[in-house]
Amino acid sequence: MTVEAERRAIEAALDEYRNRLDAISDELFDRSPNGGGWSYAEVYSHIMQATLGSSIALEKCTTSSCVPTTRGRTPIGVFVFTFGIFPGRVKVPPAILEKSPVKKISKEEARNLIVKCRKRIDAVAKLIFDSKPNKRVKHPRLGLLNAAQWFKFILIHLKHHIRQLNRIENKFRQG
Repeated sequence: MTVEAERRAIEAALDEYRNRLDAISDELFDRSPNGGGWSYAEVYSHIMQATLGSSIALEKCTTSSCVPTTRGRTPIGVFVFTFGIFPGRVKVPPAILEKSPVKKISKEEARNLIVKCRKRIDAVAKLIFDSKPNKRVKHPRLGLLNAAQWFKFILIHLKHHIRQLNRIENKFRQG
């Protein structure tokens, strides 16, 4: 997939998050489903913060402060990028939760984060073309990723959490 195709796919995923957000009732948005798990609010908090954080890592890969390396992805990182999915349900690494704790945000905060993510994606997408593949920033679970891989990760991660939103929706339907 080209950078432009990935950018369009990321925009489509963000459109889906926005459309779903509008369809979720205010009453259910910050309520945890029966049987446990994150609320919609917590998923939106996590995914939008992670998208912004990934865009920052991508941008770091394009600067002179990023040290070139031949080291790369972990075995799970190779799996994720080969198949475009996470293997099953994956817990957020503690290092990520420490930097960006998941919290119950309001629907308005979620809307604002979606807008902010769109702007960041537009800003960083063009940086990929001039990036060097050996300039990488570490992901806590996937290993060292270059700018293009961080961009692809954003898409994979957005799609992963759409599946999580589906699970939450099903839990609420089942009561």
